[in-house]
Amino acid sequence: MLFDKYEDYLSYEKNFSKHTVSAYLRDVKVFEKFLAQNDCKISNEINYSFIRQWIVSLSEKRYSKTSINRKIASLKSYFNFLVNIDIIESSPLKGHKNLKSSSKIVIPFSEDEIMQVFENFNDSKISDRDKLIIEIFYSTGLRREELINIKIQDIFLKEGLIKILGKRSKERLIPILPSLSKNLKNFISNNNNSKYLFETKKLKKISVSTVYRLINKYFRLVSSKVKVSPHVLRHTFATHMLNNGADINTIKEILGHSSLSSTQIYTKIKLPKIVNDYNKSHPRELG
Repeated sequence: MLFDKYEDYLSYEKNFSKHTVSAYLRDVKVFEKFLAQNDCKISNEINYSFIRQWIVSLSEKRYSKTSINRKIASLKSYFNFLVNIDIIESSPLKGHKNLKSSSKIVIPFSEDEIMQVFENFNDSKISDRDKLIIEIFYSTGLRREELINIKIQDIFLKEGLIKILGKRSKERLIPILPSLSKNLKNFISNNNNSKYLFETKKLKKISVSTVYRLINKYFRLVSSKVKVSPHVLRHTFATHMLNNGADINTIKEILGHSSLSSTQIYTKIKLPKIVNDYNKSHPRELG
């Protein structure tokens, strides 16, 4: 019963996506399992010292610092919820600072790799769909769930805009290239009875796993990168825009970042351009 209320709190008050809600609930269940193993229940007796024991147990199980920090964030949210409904007086995680984790830089695809992917497509209905999915990711930098949730009614071809439902149900309008607009028009004309832009044969929106698999399918053919995912395409969009002179605030708005600091991570991943400029400009190379 309490868990159901917490799920409603995350879904309707916090406006979290289904994916985020599932992750939060899963993390809290991990903590509740630890409580049961120690014959404890949620109460005012649970203090920070006990939470530290849980954090140590996660570390011993080889969870990464990033995973532990995410679980702590989920638990913080749960404790705040319990305070709000008067189950506990205060959160034992109040004032807790995240574990310092080494930030991993996502290496974007090169422009050549992107070109190779598009050149590899053949003429078929499935191929057209997959090609359009990749084109949207690369042209707009959308998050995976944002792409899945695009409805045909949210595409404004004449204006060259798409309405996107982002994190916490925040809407934003993003521009689309004329070439993408043309391809969208052709695709929609062949699927005009659909609600969502990309649907299964059962007229349901395609799944997260389907999108992930198709990105892997096409990019593994042209790239040897360890990490291949829609998120890498999002980084690629931002990096290529920056490398070609786009204003960082423009990129921020298109990506749907709430703060500029989130967008500034892309200023750190211009490695190919740095190497190229270095080789072109160093006196030893010029000489």
